[in-house]
Amino acid sequence: MKPPIAQSVSPVPHSLALLLVAVTFPLIWIGGLVTTYDAGMAVPDWPNTYGYNLFLYPWQTWLSGPWDLLIEHGHRLWASLAGIVTIALVVAEWCYDDRRWARWVSLAALAGIIAQGVLGGLRVRMDDVLFARIHGCVGPAFFALTVALAVFTSARWRSQDAAREIPKGEQLRRLAVATTALAYLQLVLGSALRHMPVGATPRDFRAAALFHVLIAVALMIQVTLLVARVVRSARAERALVRPATGLFVCMLLQIALGLGTWIVKYGWPVWLGGGDYWAGFVVQAESRLQAHVTTAHVAIGSLILALTVVIALRSLRLVRGTPVGPLRRATWELAA
Repeated sequence: MKPPIAQSVSPVPHSLALLLVAVTFPLIWIGGLVTTYDAGMAVPDWPNTYGYNLFLYPWQTWLSGPWDLLIEHGHRLWASLAGIVTIALVVAEWCYDDRRWARWVSLAALAGIIAQGVLGGLRVRMDDVLFARIHGCVGPAFFALTVALAVFTSARWRSQDAAREIPKGEQLRRLAVATTALAYLQLVLGSALRHMPVGATPRDFRAAALFHVLIAVALMIQVTLLVARVVRSARAERALVRPATGLFVCMLLQIALGLGTWIVKYGWPVWLGGGDYWAGFVVQAESRLQAHVTTAHVAIGSLILALTVVIALRSLRLVRGTPVGPLRRATWELAA
């Protein structure tokens, strides 16, 4: 039985953390659309929009203008909303949360979204693909940090005084942390693949694509091992089983989206077979199908990272390995 939570703990920080997660995930989608449609330079100035203050740009011109302008300016507005929610979360943390480390994590989130905004602005001002690549790496990291804040401020985290002992708990923790690192590495490689430099050769592209595929296979194996360990060792812990189930489903979906992204961008793979049936398939650049599939692939990748962060943090907080030796079985039976 979990100890009760002190009545003095305010739910405001957790509510704002959840709101920030809910705002940031669509921001990943919108940012992905901007990259997919190559609309990053649709607005040539920053922080203004065609000379107007960002928030005072005529909405009639925005909504009735070209599609590239709609999503690029919309991306800026939605990012501003995420920044406002982040500021509110920082204020709530410093007003209601007595944990100093949690306050500093919220400040790290604020620094992260400011840095992300500056990177986006430098991408426009300098028209440099390097800033676009870094921007694409910081976005998922910020999303993962918002998810971590939602975990830290939750009642479950606060009410857990001590970790429960489960079989091979240490192995579970190591798997969770390693999976998180591998998931982020895969996102970095994906950003490099989406933002290839102008002078890149076909050989460079093939190398980036090969590494991306190899890490995808390694991540699938790692996720499978992690989920299997959760089911075998901690099936009674819903706080671990639920995100692990979601992680496995997202990983399967991501593999399908990855294959779909290759098909809608480069054509049907020769090694996959069925070439005669798909002989009439023609890749349409910036088509609706291409945009939706590619952007979904980007967004689900960030969601996978977020779920691994949840599992890693909760495993570090909730799980302790059982002792080795004759007492191991007895301890587990008592804990159950």
